[in-house]
Amino acid sequence: MCGIIGYAGHRPAVPVIIEGLKRMEYRGYDSAGVAFAQQNELQVIRAEGKLGELENRLNGHDVFHATTAIGHTRWATHGLPVERNAHPHCDSSGCLALVHNGIIENYQSLREMLKSKGRTFLSDTDSEVLVQLIAELRTPGTSLRQAFSQALSRVEGTYAVALIDLDEPNRIWAARKSSPLLLGVGVGENFVASDIPAFLGYTRDVVFLEDNELVELDPFAWQVFNASTLEPLEKKVNHITWDFQSAQKGGYRHFMLKEIFEQPTVITNCLAGRLDLKNRTVSLPELDALEIPEQIQIVACGTSYHAGLWGQHLLESWAQIPVRVEIASEFRYRNPIFKSEDMILAISQSGETADTLASMRLAKEHGVKVLGLCNVVGSSVAREADTTILTQAGPEISVASTKAMCSQLILLTLLALYWGRRKQTLPANVESSIITGLLDLPQILEAELPLLRSRAQELAPAYSTARSFFYLGRGMSFPLALEGALKLKEISYIHAEGYAAGEMKHGPIALIEPEFPTFALALNDALLPKTVSNLVEVQARNGKVIALCHSGFDLEVDHTWEIPNAQGPLSTFLALPALQLFAYEMAVYLGKDVDQPRNLAKSVTVE
Repeated sequence: MCGIIGYAGHRPAVPVIIEGLKRMEYRGYDSAGVAFAQQNELQVIRAEGKLGELENRLNGHDVFHATTAIGHTRWATHGLPVERNAHPHCDSSGCLALVHNGIIENYQSLREMLKSKGRTFLSDTDSEVLVQLIAELRTPGTSLRQAFSQALSRVEGTYAVALIDLDEPNRIWAARKSSPLLLGVGVGENFVASDIPAFLGYTRDVVFLEDNELVELDPFAWQVFNASTLEPLEKKVNHITWDFQSAQKGGYRHFMLKEIFEQPTVITNCLAGRLDLKNRTVSLPELDALEIPEQIQIVACGTSYHAGLWGQHLLESWAQIPVRVEIASEFRYRNPIFKSEDMILAISQSGETADTLASMRLAKEHGVKVLGLCNVVGSSVAREADTTILTQAGPEISVASTKAMCSQLILLTLLALYWGRRKQTLPANVESSIITGLLDLPQILEAELPLLRSRAQELAPAYSTARSFFYLGRGMSFPLALEGALKLKEISYIHAEGYAAGEMKHGPIALIEPEFPTFALALNDALLPKTVSNLVEVQARNGKVIALCHSGFDLEVDHTWEIPNAQGPLSTFLALPALQLFAYEMAVYLGKDVDQPRNLAKSVTVE
């Protein structure tokens, strides 16, 4: 997730761009840059690091004459977060500059084609391919609008993109597909941006662009076209009344809520470029050269540890690879037994978790391959692992992790499918059906999230007086029970414990009483009858029960919470946000600081 902004108007454009980037820096902070035409030259100024580094770089330049510019703040997905990979990117002639948010899935084949035609690439990014392709297609008699349209038809993936041309220095072209982009309509000035905060200080009139739409704008006019046919489209101008803080959060009350609701987009981004839709198989080319491990040791902390416990089930079931899941802070202080044919799978949202890094280094000292699963290009995990798979969830601002876990579970699912096919332990029809289910997930979840939130809002007042909670689950639901309990503890400060439901009789059931409720994951799998038996035991001790279950199951508990059924283990991706939303609504009802809970930090970078 990156932030882009374009401005065409009557003011000095670069200060407007910098102000907009500051208001969107939550979308990315690896690097930043601006591009503008001035004195018959297309100038591009970029800097590695946070936005302050770009401001320092701009101090030595005369930037106050240009009245049209584009800018970008980056969250890296392709290429390290260094200056050469920062946006904007130019074509070989230096006449076109482009900023891009998204993923061009077929960039490698396009890059090779363009290099064969003499195009020179200066970055490692997928984004540079797009501006070079537009330039290549801009032949005599072809307008930039037409070349832009043709280029978009040839790229696969997701994009929000803005483009400027030295030959028309007061005009911007922009388009979107599965990445946010909107138009700000002012008086004598117009904007395009990833989010409303970028231009909220100048206008509250907004045009929401849809997928496969292309917009041209200058200071005095704008027009939206169908990106494929270039047919002009009529668009409504909406007047919004958000304040800046609400706009930064997309109108949501908290970043945590916004990030929960971003999970459909996260799933789409995680799958982008990783599925062969023709053959219904998983494509993870970064792993093709690696031997299939004899055993995997997953090391992680907190939410990432819970993700690893969940992934263990699929890796063992589909790929038939033995898996051990270790809390990194314990693993590093044992004398673990390493074998050269094994693999360490290190999971970390930030890529900077101290205990996870120490565990990786210990494994590497013993000659064991390390596969990193993290969300941040250029992080320590990404740099130090032998191979890294990026989850591509985008920046997560709220301390309590939500969408990051969703992305980790998606990648663990893909890993299990990938190795299962390579080992020939997974029937092709199972892989195909799971891939179909994954592709359907974003749309299903998008429709379900408002309903999940409504149910959480109904339940929160009824359970807000509880001082302790049990979360119960079996099989793949046990890691979810752990995560549900963790979320409730983190943000509502209600004591909660996650248990394997079958363990209740081994001691914890002694705590059951009416004021000690249970949140049970009672999904429709092979273990449901046993879970139901455990709930009967809880109810026999006058314990109240919330049961998260699939539609059509009549469970005799205090409160049922029904979610749609999904293909096999994919029901997890509906259960997980339910758990997150229950914790969120409990915290909101109790008046807690949801995004910055006490005593917690986003990344644990020290012991």
